[in-house]
Amino acid sequence: MKKIEATIRKSKFSDVKKALHEVGVNFFTYWDVTGLGNEKQGHVYRGVSYSTSDIQRRQLSIVVNDDFEEVTIKAILDAASTGLVGDGKIFVSDIQEAYRIRTGAKGGDTLK
Repeated sequence: MKKIEATIRKSKFSDVKKALHEVGVNFFTYWDVTGLGNEKQGHVYRGVSYSTSDIQRRQLSIVVNDDFEEVTIKAILDAASTGLVGDGKIFVSDIQEAYRIRTGAKGGDTLK
């Protein structure tokens, strides 16, 4: 199993969610995050430009069986990309085991 963590633009969340559902990834966790990165957001208030280093994004945490890794990553890349600095990052790590709390079942079947 793989854990795919993606940090994306909030404005692309609906597109990414739809793309993940289309490839059969129907369960994931997400939350709003603030971070620092290469993108510099500026705000204009009453004609004065203010620069902030805090960037608002959405973090997704998705656990999939090994055979869904590439299709999941491709769905995120295709749906989240604008081609501009600040589109986000994807990180992949190994998951050693998973358990379903309700039944106590373990392994890859818990993801279905």
